Amino acid sequence: MRLLRLLAGTAVLAALVACSSPNPAVYTIAVQDGPTVLGTPKIIEMRDVGLAGYLDRPNIVRSSEGYRLAILANDTWGEPLGGMIGRVLTVELAQRLPNSNVYSDRSAISMSADAIVEVNIQRMDVNADGDLLLLAQAAIKFTKKPQPVARTFNIRKPVADLTTASEVAAISAAVAELADGLAVMLRP
Repeated sequence: MRLLRLLAGTAVLAALVACSSPNPAVYTIAVQDGPTVLGTPKIIEMRDVGLAGYLDRPNIVRSSEGYRLAILANDTWGEPLGGMIGRVLTVELAQRLPNSNVYSDRSAISMSADAIVEVNIQRMDVNADGDLLLLAQAAIKFTKKPQPVARTFNIRKPVADLTTASEVAAISAAVAELADGLAVMLRP
């Protein structure tokens, strides 16, 4: 009887171990330095970044090629992707615009902004050629100008290899290039 209980316990333990999955790898987009831009508004508000629905998930999307999403099952973002991109863009804009105060509308700070930055990410994944594509729309609303400034960004970055770390490095470089373009757009 004792032997049967021991064997049953061992079988249950072995089944649990076999069914468990490895811990997920958690990634973040890295802030990257860029060129300084002067002559921008004093107070800039970065609005929440809009995401295409297929990107708005915890798992990292590898590709949307061939009418199929390739989603990395065990590789996840460390925070919601839209919020992370907004946070990184806020920090990168603050670095690029030393004479401006850049804050996120998600923060505890509330001020009357001289300019409001809005970004929609339409695509951010690897294409069939192995390049990361970032397709984004951006609009800047200046309080002293009646018409907003708008631009579409189509950014392509090579991915060194098919690892998730290389894809995230390419995403970081593409978001930094987006921040460079936004900084230039903020010059009235």
